[in-house]
Amino acid sequence: EIASSLENDFETFDETSEEWNEETEPDSVIDKTSESTDDDAITQEIQELLSYSELASSIQNNAKGDELLIALNNGIEKLKEIGANQKAVIFTESRRTQDYLFDLLNRKGYSGRVLTINGTNSDSRSAAIYREWAEKHHGESNVSGNKIVDIRAAIIERFRGDKDVLIATEAAAEGVNLQFCSLVVNYDLPWNPQRIEQRIGRCHRYGQKHDVVVVNFINRQNAADQRVFQLLSEKFQLFEGVFGSSDEVLGALESGVDFERRIVEIYQTCRTQDQIEKAFNQLQLDLDEQISARMANTRNSLLEHFDDEVHQRLKVNLDESEKSLSQFERVFWNLTKIELQESLGKNVHFDDKNYEFFIETNQIDGKVIEKGSYQFARSIGENGGVYAYTLNSPLAEYLLEKSRSRELQSAEIVFDYTNTTGKVGLIEPYVGRSGWLIFSLLRINSLEEEDRILCAVLDDSDNILHADFGEKLFQIDGSVSSCFEIDDRIKETLHSELLRQENTIKLEISERNNNFFDEELEKLERWAEDRKQALEFELKELDLQIKNTKRESKLAADLQSKLDWQKEIKMLEKRRKQKRSDLFEAQDKVEADKDELLENIEARLDQEISIEKMFCINWRIT
Repeated sequence: EIASSLENDFETFDETSEEWNEETEPDSVIDKTSESTDDDAITQEIQELLSYSELASSIQNNAKGDELLIALNNGIEKLKEIGANQKAVIFTESRRTQDYLFDLLNRKGYSGRVLTINGTNSDSRSAAIYREWAEKHHGESNVSGNKIVDIRAAIIERFRGDKDVLIATEAAAEGVNLQFCSLVVNYDLPWNPQRIEQRIGRCHRYGQKHDVVVVNFINRQNAADQRVFQLLSEKFQLFEGVFGSSDEVLGALESGVDFERRIVEIYQTCRTQDQIEKAFNQLQLDLDEQISARMANTRNSLLEHFDDEVHQRLKVNLDESEKSLSQFERVFWNLTKIELQESLGKNVHFDDKNYEFFIETNQIDGKVIEKGSYQFARSIGENGGVYAYTLNSPLAEYLLEKSRSRELQSAEIVFDYTNTTGKVGLIEPYVGRSGWLIFSLLRINSLEEEDRILCAVLDDSDNILHADFGEKLFQIDGSVSSCFEIDDRIKETLHSELLRQENTIKLEISERNNNFFDEELEKLERWAEDRKQALEFELKELDLQIKNTKRESKLAADLQSKLDWQKEIKMLEKRRKQKRSDLFEAQDKVEADKDELLENIEARLDQEISIEKMFCINWRIT
């Protein structure tokens, strides 16, 4: 449906260049304008414009440019401190600003360290970089043959290498990966929130190893600029560093382009502080209604839960994970004692208070080990002749593998709850009772590998107990009493419970995959719609520029001026043609992403499931 919708919209712009050239402005309009023009008013306006030109020419220092140098120097120093690549990308809205910044930075300490990238990259610097890159990669697969694409690739490769600053127009926010860069400067801040997120997303993406710092330039003396930044920052949450928030808020908008149009209208029509304030208040009210209505319909989506509920749960889970980690460490310590005592006997001595042990030999089961003192620690290293003992140390890896590969016979274990410190509410009611328990490992291989521990528990009254009972039971000290053969009836009951748990996990994974598909498809559709509308808006702007340029060409007084205007028209028509091509590329991108999404889902459905029995016991609690 997305493809067909895009295709229908593309056909709207499928006129030929000749048809566009046939557009002319009716002579009657020009005549009426001429007849209604007051000569004195025109003269006055010309003088006013000349005064603006003289004022602009008299300005020697650009305060915004000076502030950029300060921000850039401070930002790169910070990158040094955190160990990130000392690289920055600066986004501007125009080629003229890009040229100014390139000249400024080269004069102010960044000579030879600056690159530019834009929609055409037709300057001599880019051409030289491209020639060098093409010669270097001649015959390789990364040379696409499309000069526009290859020039961009050459510039990005050079930026990754020996350059520190990339000055980019909006073209660099589309289709390039800059995850090796951690500083983004919005020298000109766009009004479309999707474009801002797209800029940041060039660096803040998979493979980025550091937090991305974003510097935004605004004119604090301009009330409209301040309100725009307030909306972008607070309403759209673009600069708060909260994962997922901006995605969900932006998804609630019908179009970032529509928001941008509203901002343009305010700048063009409002002239006083009160008018600006009133217009922005109305815009914010409209946004509140629009965002609230859309988010109410998606309240059960993943990102909504993340923002409103899961954030609080994460704090609780963090506390619990710290507790479970210490519990895990205690289990690891006990396993270490059992395995070492069995293998080394009197050649190992334990200090349970300080979690230390001393090994008097340099061999265990014929394997060479380090003789000396070991201390349980969370970091690997050696301190004062004491070896740090962690999960990743060679000795620990050997003991864990030895323990895991041991085949355990069915046995009766007596758990001593009476002498256990503390209270385990799930176990206490079963003191004096007995039953059976089986642990199994469920392994699922699909797009990714997932292991789950299954536990089926049966008491002496043939009641199935919660799986948590088995986990809590092994927190209590116990001893092996005897081995036994499990009764077939009990075995069948336990295996039925394991099958039930397995089916529950399969259903959970299926629902998770279903949600994943829905979310990814929704994001894809949202991106396609916004991309299409943005390109359509740009096409309409180009149409208007071409129309106005043709009018100026007709009014030109001499042939040279007419030729210059025609060159400008041809350049604009070329850009319009490229934008139409971008529309088709957007369609192809949607289809390619859909294919990849379907492949991922198929891989998730193609599951290899295996279940491995770990051990079975007859438990008794005293």
